[in-house]
Amino acid sequence: MPEKIGKYAVINEVGHGSTGTVYLSHDAYYGRDVAIKVYNIDAGGDEERARIARKMFLSEAHLVGMLQHPNILPIYDAGEENGYCYVVTEHVHGARTLAAYCRSDNLLRVDDTVEIVYKCAKALHYAHSRGVIHRDVKPSNVMLTQDRDVRVIDFGIALVSDSDISRIEGIAGSPSYMSPEQVQSLELTNRSDLYSLGAVMYELLTGSRPFRAGNLQKLLHQIVYATAAPIHTLRKDVPEYLENVVAVALQKDPEKRYKSGLDFAAELTRVHQKLREQNARIDRQEQFGVLRRLKFFHEFSHGEIWEVLRASHWQNYAASEEIVKEGEMDDRFYIIVSGTCAVERHGQQLGALEGGDCFGEASYVPGAKRTATVRALDAVTVLKVSSTLLEQVSASCQLRFNRVFLRTLIGRLQSGEQTPG
Repeated sequence: MPEKIGKYAVINEVGHGSTGTVYLSHDAYYGRDVAIKVYNIDAGGDEERARIARKMFLSEAHLVGMLQHPNILPIYDAGEENGYCYVVTEHVHGARTLAAYCRSDNLLRVDDTVEIVYKCAKALHYAHSRGVIHRDVKPSNVMLTQDRDVRVIDFGIALVSDSDISRIEGIAGSPSYMSPEQVQSLELTNRSDLYSLGAVMYELLTGSRPFRAGNLQKLLHQIVYATAAPIHTLRKDVPEYLENVVAVALQKDPEKRYKSGLDFAAELTRVHQKLREQNARIDRQEQFGVLRRLKFFHEFSHGEIWEVLRASHWQNYAASEEIVKEGEMDDRFYIIVSGTCAVERHGQQLGALEGGDCFGEASYVPGAKRTATVRALDAVTVLKVSSTLLEQVSASCQLRFNRVFLRTLIGRLQSGEQTPG
């Protein structure tokens, strides 16, 4: 391992591949860690591989400072010195490529996949608008950071509109993700990258590539002529409208795909909204089931429980967190969905509440202050019912809620328990 490459002191090796080695360094001038990719220009005597490596180096070096987008790994510097041809990029600590999430036993959530591909589509649109076609979009060329952000990487074989350097003959990309026009060595447009992104999305959703074959010739034939297996046959929780989006991206005819990464991203925005609405409906259904089992709601009809749900929201608290505080004013009623709470006054614990119990009788008196603090003893989920919204539900639901709430509080007073106020 070299001690220094150009002006950069090498800290350690962080990656190694067929085209080169990546080292970690620190750029003291800008105060940032950087990754230095050193190309294998000598290639162990293999002249063809050495020629390709040099072409890839020149292609990336040509892009220094050119692509500045939050979802594209920035190229800061490049150079040749002491036999090293190197490119300097941002170093993202702890990032993993999407290849880690292409196994059927380690797939991402559907909505996470949509968000990731959306960011990739936006990044590619930005590159395309500057005359750059990536040509090698694949899972291992997209990094997912620790805070779930995205970086498209490795523009080593990109086509750049104003450069002859990038015309690397003999390299087309990674066969499994290549578009039909790419495998046929036809002229490429931005839509070739969008096909490749569609192939990546297919694999992220299913854990399987769109096309697989025993040899390269069969694989390329499938890419040009075959139709990928429907996504729902491989993963049942992928909705039809999302499957249709991937199908458009994987059209054989470039003219039938999305016109731009922006169009692709716009469609994914609509999909993401539908997924959120669908998840919200599922969450509400699950919440209804939980409330139906709580003792507080045993006398409520189905319709009345739904009315209470619409007048409330759920909130989670960690152990020792305050839910309500002594002396504060609050117009909400509280029902404990799960967990255990302590009732405290002047710092002393007076009692405990558990799932199905309620508190917040001060809400019946406008301007009244809480007479006690309620604190979570462990992980607690509560249903907060707004007294204002409760006034808007049906009279029968209001009557039922008030009757059960007051009966619970009266029972607590008769047993000598302290009420939390």
